[in-house]
Amino acid sequence: MNPQSKFAFVLILGACLLSGCVGRHGRHQEQQDALELPISVPAALKVQPGQVLTLVAKGSGVQIYECVIDKNDSNRYQWIFKAPEAELSNFHGKSIGKHYGGPTWEANDGSKVVGQVKASDKDTDANAIPWLLLNATSNSGSGLFARTTSIQRLYTVSGKAPSDGCDQAHLGKESRVTYTAQYYFYN
Repeated sequence: MNPQSKFAFVLILGACLLSGCVGRHGRHQEQQDALELPISVPAALKVQPGQVLTLVAKGSGVQIYECVIDKNDSNRYQWIFKAPEAELSNFHGKSIGKHYGGPTWEANDGSKVVGQVKASDKDTDANAIPWLLLNATSNSGSGLFARTTSIQRLYTVSGKAPSDGCDQAHLGKESRVTYTAQYYFYN
């Protein structure tokens, strides 16, 4: 490896370690909660060329649903998505922020990014919320999320709306369904 390649490698590795991202190599396989670099992402969920992965975070929390009257059939009831509520942590389990309605990701340093869904892939796991690609619609603060332009929600576990329990007796009630996901932030 020539000196320029070594220098570039050290810079990339250092940036990755500082931002909390972790690859498949260099860790124990039995760590189920380890964060994964996106190895195989559906084409619709890929970020624009030139964007740089700056952070990988685990989201653990709930997807909140509300029981409402079906807008197409007033004799039916359905669960509709209301908002996420999750803690964000790095590979070592250290809290780095939170995720909530908007959808918004807020770092402990006060910086925020609000996203809008650009693409979804529902074929990943029938029992989990879909994987997503989101574009940043606004950023605030000068910290971790100040320059985020894209977010991927991958490796989701659970979080889907309940399949029953929404009826006239439960109208307006909320259901909080636990989920986990990995979030990939790009500048």
